[in-house]
Amino acid sequence: MYSCALLCLVAAVSVRAQVGNDSIEVRSLDELLVKGEKSQVKSDGGVMTVDLPEIVRDKPVTNILESLGYLPGVMNHNGVFTLSGAQSTTILINGEVSQMTVSQLYQLLYSMPVDRLKNVEIMYSAPAKYHVNGAVINVVLKTPSALDGLSGQARAGYSQDHYSSFGGGLAGVYAVDKWTFDLNYSLAKSRSWRSENMTSWHTLMDGMHVVEDKNRTNSRNLTNQIYASVGYDITKGSVVKATYNGQVSGDIHSCSNSDGTLGKYRNTSDYKRPIAMHDLNLHYRSAFGLTLTADWLVYREERGQLMSDDNNLVMVDAINDQHIRRYRFTADMEHSLNGWSLGYGCEYRLSDDMSLMRYAVPDMSGFHNRIMEHTAKAYVGIAHSFAWGLSLQASLGEEFYRIGGRNNWTFQPQIGLTYYKNPVHIVQASFNTNREFPSYWSLHGGVGYLNPYSEVWGNPSLRPSTSYSANVSYIFRQKYVAAVFFNNTDDYFVQLPYQSADELKLIFQEQNLSYNRMFGFNIVAPFSIGGWFETRVMVQGFSNRIMADRFHEMDFVRQKFVGYGQMQNTFKIAKGISLSVDISGISRSLQGIADMSAMWRIDAGAKWSFGKSRSCELSLKADDIFNTWSPVMRINYGRQNYRMKVNDMTRKVQLTFVFRFNGFKPKDNGVDTSRFGTSR
Repeated sequence: MYSCALLCLVAAVSVRAQVGNDSIEVRSLDELLVKGEKSQVKSDGGVMTVDLPEIVRDKPVTNILESLGYLPGVMNHNGVFTLSGAQSTTILINGEVSQMTVSQLYQLLYSMPVDRLKNVEIMYSAPAKYHVNGAVINVVLKTPSALDGLSGQARAGYSQDHYSSFGGGLAGVYAVDKWTFDLNYSLAKSRSWRSENMTSWHTLMDGMHVVEDKNRTNSRNLTNQIYASVGYDITKGSVVKATYNGQVSGDIHSCSNSDGTLGKYRNTSDYKRPIAMHDLNLHYRSAFGLTLTADWLVYREERGQLMSDDNNLVMVDAINDQHIRRYRFTADMEHSLNGWSLGYGCEYRLSDDMSLMRYAVPDMSGFHNRIMEHTAKAYVGIAHSFAWGLSLQASLGEEFYRIGGRNNWTFQPQIGLTYYKNPVHIVQASFNTNREFPSYWSLHGGVGYLNPYSEVWGNPSLRPSTSYSANVSYIFRQKYVAAVFFNNTDDYFVQLPYQSADELKLIFQEQNLSYNRMFGFNIVAPFSIGGWFETRVMVQGFSNRIMADRFHEMDFVRQKFVGYGQMQNTFKIAKGISLSVDISGISRSLQGIADMSAMWRIDAGAKWSFGKSRSCELSLKADDIFNTWSPVMRINYGRQNYRMKVNDMTRKVQLTFVFRFNGFKPKDNGVDTSRFGTSR
């Protein structure tokens, strides 16, 4: 307060004493400009809060999903966002767990305007009350007020990669008295193209066989997404909310053409009905610390496959049908006791998976199974902030998992520490345990055909993986971040190709490896020059060690150091006009026995905000300008000798127009479907 008054005084006058004539001369200054820099990263209680709206303010992003790529310490690897040092990362919306798959959740975030974003919380060790183990990105949305009236935005977009795609959406929020209403609808018509060139040096008892294949895949779909919620404030601090999230994809068709050593083949997939996901969530939070949730999700997919050779001889005629119902219930309670917080709770999940694979051609049996999966967890935790600057939150949990008559118990400790005595120096440390489950379709054990040489096998013996992670971060001046991390995942599972020792078959199958271990560092540093240039540099390096005591009929231990770098640059050309140029690169990396090539990319974009109160926005983005963000997989270990070059069209140009009406003050939600789908 006193420093502010002093600045005002200095801005008004300059006082100079003249000793010789005992006079005081008063002279006015023309101008004094005091500039402050807004903090970008804050930390408290093991939670790193990032002012992401400020970071992306001049970036060519129009939705929340695109903005996540600008989070410090976040890697965007082939469209999947992960925190550096974390084996897996869960995205929450307003702290609520979603039952949607990763792709469905990403589609929802893509449809949400970036204006709805309040901030983003990063947790390497999420508190047990979130019912998520491991690293978390929590997207916090703005809450509407009755003073805002009706507000929202309309969006229309066009993108061009190999083919043209179109999309649009309408989002609105309204609050009156104790009620809040939120509606978000988007429609996207898209076409995609991908290409893979494969060479397999396959050794059998009679010698080596060289199999080459060029595959080109075209696909299309029309996707509708509806997100709607209604909330009611019962009393001060007590809220009940119902949320519906639906995704329906129709007009789905995929066609792959293979040309190689074994001939020419055509493989088509047509869906007998739209792929549909419906999720209903009920949430209650009381003023005295009790939180209850109930969630019901249904997913349905029915896909037909037809594979024929160059003479139209049908080689595969099959139906894949997946119907899943999933139920989830949670109860949590928090108490405040002399500055300490005591929390405890439980969670129960039931998955009812009814799936079938039926063959007309060839003459082979498929499956018609029903798999019931039960997961239950209970925890107790504490939290406290000490006067000398340390914040602590810790919990102990036990998880029970049952599937197919097999039971599994997992002890899950978690701790988060933050030392925050002043905003210049912040130290954060965490340790957590995480579980990851295989896809439902893999657990049925069916066999699918990519072409006469390549097959995809399920694996009913797959086990969930368990990872243990530790992270220590140092935050300087609330914007520079340096971290070291360690991650060990037991029973790590991954899908890799394997050349059969008995026949000329290439088998793609998810298998459990012994462990996947990483130890490394991460540095994030933003800089600015004047008010016209900003840059953010991220450097990451880690040692990756992977071991398998049994991968099909072999064992291996492999290790490699991996480096990743990213530079995000923004040029402010004029008021409301900005340009961006982003550069990313990753060195050679490991995936089981496979070596993945180094990759790099350059993205660029422009953004123009105009109209009354900047209500209109036009953005142009060019992703991966040189089309270089596609890997080469190389396997040369033991008798396995294989190479696959992915030639996806990763270059994309996007043009988006956004019109906002009456500002925008929105709301929340979320649903894990990473395990759904029949094309595993």
